Amino acid sequence: MDWSIADFVIMGALVTGAALALYLAFRRSGSLAYRGASAIAALGAFLLIWVNGAVGIIGSENHDANMLFVGVLAVGFIGALIARFRPRGMATALGATALAQALVALAALAAGWGQATDIVFATAFFTALWMLSAWLFRRAAQGKAPAPAA
Repeated sequence: MDWSIADFVIMGALVTGAALALYLAFRRSGSLAYRGASAIAALGAFLLIWVNGAVGIIGSENHDANMLFVGVLAVGFIGALIARFRPRGMATALGATALAQALVALAALAAGWGQATDIVFATAFFTALWMLSAWLFRRAAQGKAPAPAA
């Protein structure tokens, strides 16, 4: 990899933003489910920006359709603001984020943009992260901790 100064600045801003989001979420609630949901959502947002900026999900990183993923993140961010970061509303916001992710993939596949396998794999991965986060937020809203591993 041949990183420029700008690449390091952008990565530093991403890491700082994710860490700040986690710090604020962890201060907001002591619930393990809420914290886990927040961590997964922050990880998903971080990875979506990183992967999309580095190599692109729809074609190369220079393909204009990759800007649609800004809309996916906007759905989650605006939903979180509307929910005032309360767990039940956050569950809805992350469910809507998963739906937005799937809609971007459907649009890309219908338009013939990029490689279908790349789009399907990335969509499955990110949709799973958003849905897992939504499920954990729902559990936090119900006052339940995540089920222990078997």
